[in-house]
Amino acid sequence: MPEQFALSLSGLPAFLAYFGASIGMLVVFMLVYVRLTPHREFALIQANNVAATLAFGGALLGFILPLASAMANSVSLVDFVLWGGVAFIVQVLAYFANRLVIRDLSTRISSGEIAAGAFAGIVSLGVGILNAASMIY
Repeated sequence: MPEQFALSLSGLPAFLAYFGASIGMLVVFMLVYVRLTPHREFALIQANNVAATLAFGGALLGFILPLASAMANSVSLVDFVLWGGVAFIVQVLAYFANRLVIRDLSTRISSGEIAAGAFAGIVSLGVGILNAASMIY
């Protein structure tokens, strides 16, 4: 029984490394993303701004999905982090694409316009899904 327990936990160091790296990349993504946007996501979300929640939530999921795909398909931790960087860049580009489509996006999100926030979140999530599906190397 102790041997079986030890065998079951033999993957724990790899789990901790990948999970820790993914949480670290997620925190960095969040910090960079909120600096790129003119509006203040956390303050708006605390103020119950649904548009900001939808836009930011979509961006987070749009990053997390390809990050999970990179983790599942990586051959090493370094490979995972490199592809996580690709996911990061693609999601930032999705934000700037959203701003091209809706020029006053930040103002509209700050004003609580749910349609603008939902559109931004859906685009971010859609790009993330495509990004994740592309990471089948």
